[in-house]
Amino acid sequence: MNQVIKCAVAILIPLIVGGISGFFTTQSVQGWYTTVNKPWFNPPNWIFGPVWTTLYIMMGVAFFLIWKSEADIDLKKQAMLFYFVQLALNFCWSLIFFYAQQPGWAFLEIIAMGCMIFVTIIWFGKISSTAAWLLVPYISWVSFAAILNYSIWRLNV
Repeated sequence: MNQVIKCAVAILIPLIVGGISGFFTTQSVQGWYTTVNKPWFNPPNWIFGPVWTTLYIMMGVAFFLIWKSEADIDLKKQAMLFYFVQLALNFCWSLIFFYAQQPGWAFLEIIAMGCMIFVTIIWFGKISSTAAWLLVPYISWVSFAAILNYSIWRLNV
């Protein structure tokens, strides 16, 4: 496969996952989420779209670097498996938090997601330090989101 096509596919995968989860959660963001108590550090809603789009692009570039690498195929397969598991958890978090409106369960899920992102960073680092570093803003944002998720859960129990 042509490297340009590989790069485009690698970037489109997380963008499509984010777009689909956004489709399912938009109504709750505009409805239920506006009614819940939020902590003082809750960012304005408009910030989430640009941040997530940027993070999804960075995730895609990181994945592309792994996909195109000349690393051992078994090492690549393991790293890619962790990547797709964390991406699935990313998708599920939005559904649990926004669509199901279950911040308590979403908090448990985002902890699992953060752990899988960390594992993905470790495995990507075995192949490409650049790919690993591209995921650092992502785990940082998810860590912030976990604190926000926990705060919203506790403020609304």
